[in-house]
Amino acid sequence: MTYIEGFIVPVSTGNRDAYVKQASDVAPILREFGVERHVEAWGSDVPEGKVTDFRKAVNAEAGEDVVFSWFEYPSRAARDAANAKMMSDPRMAEIGASMPFDGKRMVVGGFEAIVEEGSGKGGFVDGMIVPVLPGQRDAYRAMAAKSAPIFREHGATRVVESIADDVSKGQVTDFYRAVKAEDGETIVFSFIEWPDKAARDAGWEKLMADERMKPEGDMPFAGPRMFWGGFKPVLDTAKVPA
Repeated sequence: MTYIEGFIVPVSTGNRDAYVKQASDVAPILREFGVERHVEAWGSDVPEGKVTDFRKAVNAEAGEDVVFSWFEYPSRAARDAANAKMMSDPRMAEIGASMPFDGKRMVVGGFEAIVEEGSGKGGFVDGMIVPVLPGQRDAYRAMAAKSAPIFREHGATRVVESIADDVSKGQVTDFYRAVKAEDGETIVFSFIEWPDKAARDAGWEKLMADERMKPEGDMPFAGPRMFWGGFKPVLDTAKVPA
């Protein structure tokens, strides 16, 4: 299964071009370090939640948007080796000296994929952050494994559910704060890729009407504290020849 380094990033709307340029500049270096795929997806349909949402996760300010981003690795060991190279490479230090976003409010963590269905790369991404209840990891995985093929049937190109493996608590923001996690809970970083937003909207309409998607018994996650949003990729190295 793929190892995911997941990010939620607050970026000023006015810094969009600078952010995309910096991400594009750093992508070849990350590939050199072992990142197999690098995706940066800009908030396009990100609703405000009553309890949690993507903007609250990064304490977004007026005039800021949210980026949902991830790196893909073949393993945790490959991720750790890449991070070590990033910390010691002078090119990364030079790039990091001028960041077009507030790094102190960025949310980051390492996640191990527990469900991975499909291989197609999408033009629109649904991102979700989910608090999984204590002792319910296996139940969550079973539920996700059952629903993933249904998402694919209704147009999704890829479904990935990844569970916290190396997720720290930060001084300002982190994944646990983002979902107001309670003792014993873990976090899932999930994304669903679609060909485009129209396919995503049509797919969700079908999913909502599909009897197979109706819950069976108690849910293994805290629904009122999970959050989701739609994002448009502005960088996807899977679409760039190696």
